[in-house]
Amino acid sequence: MADALLSLVTDLLKQLGSLAVQQAQQEINLIVGVEEEIEKLSNSFKIVQAMLNDAEERQWTEAAVTLWLDQLRDVYYMMDDVLDKWNTARIKSEIQKEEERAVTNNNPAALKKKVPCSFFPSLSCCFRQVDNLSLRREIGHKVENLKQTLDNILKDKVTYGFDLTRHSHVEVERPTTTSFVDVSDIIGRDDYRDELLSKLLGASSQEERNPRVMSLVGMGGIGKSTLAQLAYNHHEIQAHFQQKIWVCVSDPFDQCKVAKAIIESIEGQSPNITELQSLLAHICDLIGGKKFFLVLDDVWTKEFTKWEPFKNALKCGVQGSRILVTTRKDSVAKMMESSHTINLGVLSLDDCWSMFSKIAFPNEDLHQHRDLEELGKKLANKCKGLPLAAKTLGSHMRGKRSKEQWEKVLHNSLWEVEDVEKGLLGPLLLSYNELSLSEKQCFLFCVVYEKDHQYNRLDLIIHWMAQGYIHSKGKKEMEDIAEEYFEKLAMCSFFQDFKKDENDDRITSCKMHDIVHDFAQLMTRDVCSTIEGEEEVKIDFKRAQHLSLIVKEIFPESVYEAKNLRTLFLLSHERDYEFNMHLSNSCHHFRCLRTLILDCPITKLPDAVENLIHLRCLHIYENVKIEEFPETLCNLCNLQTLNIDNYECFKRLPREMGKLINLRQLRFNTNYFSWYKLRFPNGIGKLTCLRTLSDFNICGKDDKEGCKLGELKNLNQLRGSFKMHGLGNVVDVGEAQNAQLKKKIHLHDLELDFWVEGQNEEEGEESRRRMESDVAVLNALEPPPHLEKLSIGRVIGTTVYTNWMTSLTNLKSLDINWCCQLECLPPLGKLPLLKELNIVGAINVKKLGDEFLGIESENKSKKDDCHIINIFPNLRVLVIEVLGSCEEWIGMGGKRIEEVEEEKDSRLVSDPIIKIMPRLHSLTIEDCNKLKCLPDYLRTTPLQELIIQSCPILGQRCEKDYWPIISHIPTIKIDFDHVQINGQRQFGFRGSESEEDGSEYESDEQVEEDIDEGDS
Repeated sequence: MADALLSLVTDLLKQLGSLAVQQAQQEINLIVGVEEEIEKLSNSFKIVQAMLNDAEERQWTEAAVTLWLDQLRDVYYMMDDVLDKWNTARIKSEIQKEEERAVTNNNPAALKKKVPCSFFPSLSCCFRQVDNLSLRREIGHKVENLKQTLDNILKDKVTYGFDLTRHSHVEVERPTTTSFVDVSDIIGRDDYRDELLSKLLGASSQEERNPRVMSLVGMGGIGKSTLAQLAYNHHEIQAHFQQKIWVCVSDPFDQCKVAKAIIESIEGQSPNITELQSLLAHICDLIGGKKFFLVLDDVWTKEFTKWEPFKNALKCGVQGSRILVTTRKDSVAKMMESSHTINLGVLSLDDCWSMFSKIAFPNEDLHQHRDLEELGKKLANKCKGLPLAAKTLGSHMRGKRSKEQWEKVLHNSLWEVEDVEKGLLGPLLLSYNELSLSEKQCFLFCVVYEKDHQYNRLDLIIHWMAQGYIHSKGKKEMEDIAEEYFEKLAMCSFFQDFKKDENDDRITSCKMHDIVHDFAQLMTRDVCSTIEGEEEVKIDFKRAQHLSLIVKEIFPESVYEAKNLRTLFLLSHERDYEFNMHLSNSCHHFRCLRTLILDCPITKLPDAVENLIHLRCLHIYENVKIEEFPETLCNLCNLQTLNIDNYECFKRLPREMGKLINLRQLRFNTNYFSWYKLRFPNGIGKLTCLRTLSDFNICGKDDKEGCKLGELKNLNQLRGSFKMHGLGNVVDVGEAQNAQLKKKIHLHDLELDFWVEGQNEEEGEESRRRMESDVAVLNALEPPPHLEKLSIGRVIGTTVYTNWMTSLTNLKSLDINWCCQLECLPPLGKLPLLKELNIVGAINVKKLGDEFLGIESENKSKKDDCHIINIFPNLRVLVIEVLGSCEEWIGMGGKRIEEVEEEKDSRLVSDPIIKIMPRLHSLTIEDCNKLKCLPDYLRTTPLQELIIQSCPILGQRCEKDYWPIISHIPTIKIDFDHVQINGQRQFGFRGSESEEDGSEYESDEQVEEDIDEGDS
């Protein structure tokens, strides 16, 4: 006791020895009373939040409010930093005490027991949370300074008429939105559409310039891109052009970026070419001899020298090719030598009202709201004929049904504000002001990205949480609240061009209209900036919070003045550059960072990363060359998201990962050739906050420090997709049972991969052990019952049929990959919701028969006693690849498809009792070189597409013997040749050629002999 008291008093006296007695007493009071001051600061923080909302609504109509609002916003973020620093110290203190308890439990003599001090008043309990005296003193002084700063700002509250208590205890309940209004129909643009299609599809003459350029010209928000999209997706355009390309150009006109976008639109991936000349040459190769349709959306440049190289390269397309340009400037259309220009006018009042009312009254009869029609038409008139304005304002009025609400909007003073783009600022401000402060922050964060960025929904949610915009409410998770915010912003028409998941119809990504992006930039002013290359930096870094820094040759060291930076995107493709040094400096200067995104050739993350105590999100892209993280990373106890995309380099997670107790997302962008390099340390099981763990590697039996399967036991909050690698390393079935996968009820996509390094070298006793162990482990890994997608790979065993497989009644997709010892497929036909089935690499399976369908022998023998048996009732896509030993695929009673064709009175065909694959849409059979027949039940399926590749016997028989039986299938493709398209048989394929030259096969045996000869 005496030693502890003496130590504490000595520390205090060292820090306060040079002060006068009165000052020392003040310092002691400051240190002791930090908890109480922090609580007061937290209450003030909530009040300032409410005031910010009120002030933002008034800044547009009261110019004097703007400066005051900026000051209030700055102090708000300073308060947030101090509160977060205190909370971080508290968390670290708890982690340290937990570690000390663990050491003490293992070795009681290792640590002396800590004794609370009662030397000063209240000091016996003041160090329950944070016992670092220097930090307590630092926090105490910062709180005092903040109180003084806030008091000075709030002196003007009366001048501006702000009420501190008006919103402080009121929380507006906002409705949760779950669906989106369909605004895809274009209103009032029929004439423009017909004119555009006529010019695009019109016959071309030899005299006209090739390719012919046409332009859509009009102000922002007038609907240029929408009309271009309508033409681009029109069925006549689809049939008329061999190649369609869509590129958003935007400003500035980056020649290499545009060239890469053209190539990516054609090939599906960006090329690894940097020189413009090489890119243009590649474009020539891709479009050569083809009639193409290229849309260049949102072009701004008037410099012909930037367009000329593209003009010359695009001449490689055949006569009749078209280029459609959308631009706000008529001078751009002239520079690009447009042969025809369509100038889009505004909507008529009636059309504007139609678009507005369609969105404001979704799925409702307008006659039910006739009392609002007159006010609605007046509001529609405020949109000044701009489709985007009508859409935005309609979204704002959705759900409002009282005349008082509509009159309030109609007479709002915001309509008098000077417009950003004629007619648009008013509707945008109305929707923006209706958002909560957190929703506004989420929306404005989007301006961190450049125009035309494809926003990934999940990435946005991660960044919003990292910035502290999302707070848990009751039982609602942060992710769920962020989802609601995203849907709210989409409902307000702040997002557009949605891409949705095919399974659950949820939005996966979206874009933001240029005008909305301009509006967000206007609202953020000096707070959010992008610096590229050597451009002159004209930014006031004192207020900067979000910075995208694109380094080309020189690192602008003036950015180090941005002490309050909360987001840093560091991007560069420069190779010979001292990025390690600059990243180390950044870790010393930018101590308020919440989000750090690295996409530059850094080779080492500095130990100083532990200075970023507020960091919530760290994302490293594939351009980063880091192989492992320093142990100091584990001191970032606030870290929520760790995204690792440089899978070609990264090998090892730090040993003390278990200290990252707030980690919610741990994601890797891996492939089959890189995942095994990832080393997971033990302790992952302590990360009970994890919601996303994309990959999990099980260590080998000789790895004492690696992660074992049982560490998954308490990670029951995992959701979404989860891949487990190295399951072949598991020798104890108890470990698999201890993982308790069944309790991870939020998972919907699970991959079980048994491959281990050196697997192909296993033989003898080791191979037999693996065969027994893999099957037992797979059986013990019972997935959660609501699983929708399952992949099983590289199991060394003769079966993958488990006790739980047929109980997965919600399963929609199943992959069985490279289970090379598999002798027969499991009875999958009983899975009621299965839509997609992929069987790949089951090279030991010799026959597909009734066992695959899941039809028991007693059912087959008692068909007359059964009413209807549905087998694979919802299967739509079936893929069978690399079944090298499989010779037969037979159906009911061992019947082949040709045998049923001969039995015209067959009960299965004429009046089936057993329905097999009644919804099958697509069948792909590939690399099955011994397969020579198809099952009888394919005759009764509604197949729309049949693809057969590298199956020489079967392919030959389909083109000859089976043709009368399969000719009803609209699309048939054999060995990359279209044999039939839309029900029309094609000529020149292998079957017809063989008939002409007399080389057709006489029998299956002859086909097999020829194949064997070719193989040898």
